[in-house]
Amino acid sequence: MIPTRNVNIIFRRKMIGDVIKIPIRLSTSFQRSVCPKEPTKPSVHLPFPGPKSQELFKELNQIQQAESVQLFADYDKSIGNYLVDVDGNVLLDLYTQISSLPLGYNHPKLLKIFSDDHKIRTLINRPALGVYPGEDYPRMLKNVLLKVAPPQMSNVVTMMCGACSNENAMKHMFISYQRKIRGNDTDYTETEMKTSITNLPPGCPELSILSFYESFHGRTLGALSVTHSKAIHKLDFPAFDWPIAHFPKYKYPLNENMCENDKEDDRCLAEVEELIEKYRKKGKPVAGIIVEPIQAEGGDNEASPIFFQKLQLIAKQNSASLLIDEVQTGCGVTGKMWCHEYFNLPTPPDLVTFSKKMQVGGYYHTAEMKPSLSYRIFNTWMGDPGKLLILEEVLNVMQQEKLIENVNKVGKKLMNELFHLQYEFPSVINSVRGRGTFLAFNAADSKMRQKLILKLQELGINIGVCGERSIRLRPALTFQERQASMFLDALRGAITLVLA
Repeated sequence: MIPTRNVNIIFRRKMIGDVIKIPIRLSTSFQRSVCPKEPTKPSVHLPFPGPKSQELFKELNQIQQAESVQLFADYDKSIGNYLVDVDGNVLLDLYTQISSLPLGYNHPKLLKIFSDDHKIRTLINRPALGVYPGEDYPRMLKNVLLKVAPPQMSNVVTMMCGACSNENAMKHMFISYQRKIRGNDTDYTETEMKTSITNLPPGCPELSILSFYESFHGRTLGALSVTHSKAIHKLDFPAFDWPIAHFPKYKYPLNENMCENDKEDDRCLAEVEELIEKYRKKGKPVAGIIVEPIQAEGGDNEASPIFFQKLQLIAKQNSASLLIDEVQTGCGVTGKMWCHEYFNLPTPPDLVTFSKKMQVGGYYHTAEMKPSLSYRIFNTWMGDPGKLLILEEVLNVMQQEKLIENVNKVGKKLMNELFHLQYEFPSVINSVRGRGTFLAFNAADSKMRQKLILKLQELGINIGVCGERSIRLRPALTFQERQASMFLDALRGAITLVLA
């Protein structure tokens, strides 16, 4: 059951007869809120989880395994960057539904989308897009998804979620690899067709996908074979014998450890090459490489542009496709629409997957990757045009409100002040890193992280974790400098309380 704690105050805490006050800056300067009715500050008056959350948990847990539930939210009252729970606590949210809300809660322009009759019909008459798309679907793809496509990527496939996007993108890589060998992807022998039905080669060839330790690409069976972040994701499930390389583990601060980190790049890239050769000799050639720009669930591990440039070169030299998983890092949160734009790749990746803040799942791919036959990449819904309508308005707001500029401005403030905090409290936090507002830092150990998370929650901050001891920031694109100041003050207060 959800654990309970005795907490009934905010911004103060009795300790050995004293009251430690945590000053919270409500505003450093006047800023117009993108969501004007949002609260001015967090407010906590009941412990987490509160009595209503606990009752709802009991009800839900009788129906399904619900141990992952932290609280129950009131989504009618949640607004902007603030999550309100059913017990009336108001939390400044830096986690935003596992990084999936681009504009925060109940943005006024999003609430108006389905006031149009045509859009309501688009929402409720959910089509099997692979066979019966609506007349405006090509326009929607061109004007919404291709409008923000990574440079030089002209094709897009829509899906339901991040996991199924990666799953189908990997299938796409296998099609491409076999086409290179066969010379086409249309002429199949009778033997290939018959053996494919019984899971045997040559119809089902022995191919592999190379992935990295600490990676996370989803929880479907194929995606789990390239996911390596937590045992609980994988226990009891059969997996493919596919190669796993080490992703760079850098020393921080980066500017003080350049030589060591360059050697780490070289070590990991050498391992990639060795594994590709090893699996070629095993008769399981690597058809593709899947990698995150920043390993989110594995601990917000990052790698240099040079690492990704060389990784792409290795893929090309071995006739393998390069799939960059931007499910968490896409849609502007790193300060660019797509995180891999920082890497200055000489040519675009072969495939880029997306979901979360993009509202709809799917992947972009180069024109050369397009399959020749229908039904190769297919399911009933193939995405959701209703979600594309939401994304269309999200992108309009992003442009009108210059939200990627906002991400860079707020991210710079967060990064600079987090650097100061890690130098001031090196025994508590370290290794500040990231891009835009997609940031993270490490606690001294997992126990210290848990203490900080609980104190931050008491102070009205909802935040996430990843890896063994990392705390990650995943605010909405609408997160403002004044809210960054409130978080930073709360973090300083949490550190002070932990050390008291």
